Amino acid sequence: MGQPERPAVTRKIIHIDMDAFYASVEQRDSPELRGRPVAVGGSSARGVVAAASYEARRYGVRSAMPSVTATRKCPELVFVRPRFDVYKAVSRQIREIFAEYSDLVEPLSLDEAYLDVTANRQQLPSATATAEAIRARILAETGLTASAGISYNKFLAKLASDQNKPNGQCVITPAQGEAFVAGLEVGRFHGIGPRTAEKLNRFGIHTGADLRAKDAEWLRRHFGKSGAWYHAIARGIDDRPVTPDRPRKSSGSETTYFEDLATAEAVENGVRAMADEVWGWCERTRAAARTVTVKVKYADFQQITRSRTLPATIDSQAMLHAVSVDLVRTIFPLVKSVRLLGVTLSNFEDEQSAAQAQLAFVL
Repeated sequence: MGQPERPAVTRKIIHIDMDAFYASVEQRDSPELRGRPVAVGGSSARGVVAAASYEARRYGVRSAMPSVTATRKCPELVFVRPRFDVYKAVSRQIREIFAEYSDLVEPLSLDEAYLDVTANRQQLPSATATAEAIRARILAETGLTASAGISYNKFLAKLASDQNKPNGQCVITPAQGEAFVAGLEVGRFHGIGPRTAEKLNRFGIHTGADLRAKDAEWLRRHFGKSGAWYHAIARGIDDRPVTPDRPRKSSGSETTYFEDLATAEAVENGVRAMADEVWGWCERTRAAARTVTVKVKYADFQQITRSRTLPATIDSQAMLHAVSVDLVRTIFPLVKSVRLLGVTLSNFEDEQSAAQAQLAFVL
């Protein structure tokens, strides 16, 4: 298999990342929170921080941190319950701004996206100027700040957006790419999680320069298919295009409850509610999937999943309810209360494949 074909021209990629998005929205909408350490999430003994303002981060408060730990680090911390409907509405505003500057926008989440501005719609002279204009528009229209990374590929643009946060931007040119990567710790690389970073460290690989010193065969032998990716990014190479509307591998919904669910009835109702949210997405996107996964996290943070793959795609909300509830009933009788439930669909088929599968099923 040959090397990936390089783009004919050097791409201009921007990664836009909103600054402390959820917490910043709350501070925008409640002036009394401005300048104060804010955590979005539950304040109870079993709560978890979903997002933290920069004032809170100075005390070491981070997302996914138990609320009791966050309060211990920052006794003045103010907890605010999340308002996901508001965050989604603001995210739609931001994406409308993106669309004015590029036809190639790849959202990663509510608060970040890649834009390919090689041929930007506003005919601005540079990617740097485009990023500045986008950030100014976001601030003017939403009252929120964003940071930007500008580079010739997605990997470096995402790294760059973190360099001058909050409310800043950073440019990594083709001449700077390899040297920039060389000086970074591998744990900061997008796509290298804590476990992989630990494994790399055990081999004496702590920085991008250390990673670059290993040849492709050594990396493949120790890291499998990921070895080729590590070999490329150590050299500042990433040929992935910005792909709007990329196919989803899964879509799901989950909720952490402010009060633990202690009965089978409450758990079943919770699963149905999560299934309703996922089905709503399926109807909007006309997506069809065959695999259902139910996720359960108990009050003691033990987590389990149950999955089932069907011979044909799920074609109704009632069918999704039935499969989801049937899966969660495998944990009954409840031996401990439940703090989180989730339902996820995967194994998607496109409309044509789904129609063919349904026809075969009928015949």
